[in-house]
Amino acid sequence: MSKLLSLPFLIAAISGVAMAVQGTLNSSLSQKTSLLSATLIVHIIGTLVSLGVILTWRAPFFNHTWSSIPWYLYLGGVLSVIIVGLVATSIPKVGVCNATTAIIIGQVSMAVLIDHFGLFGVTKLHWSPWQLLGIGLFAAGAKLLFR
Repeated sequence: MSKLLSLPFLIAAISGVAMAVQGTLNSSLSQKTSLLSATLIVHIIGTLVSLGVILTWRAPFFNHTWSSIPWYLYLGGVLSVIIVGLVATSIPKVGVCNATTAIIIGQVSMAVLIDHFGLFGVTKLHWSPWQLLGIGLFAAGAKLLFR
């Protein structure tokens, strides 16, 4: 089966849809409140939902040796706050399409670097000239989306 038609690809595509909707909602919330208040409430709600899922599915939260995990793996929480703030700030200024396009270009570019160098403990997947060409073409296509 082609990777393009695989379940993991479909799940990732649904995640992208959710991210565009989330960014729009967070931006609107921050305009009706404030950036920091919206960021805080979004993360409180996310924490409560995560806790509810853990309790409902009886996930083994306390079975992990949290102190043995490398410190940098916890930076996702910090990055989450930064991402929510930056997306909520950018969408009203450039629009959902432009902001989302810029986000995806940044994500893909960083993903190629993470794969190539095996950052954060992931398996190294060296980049190819085709990937670099793909990023360049993607950036050029993104220019066509900017209004």
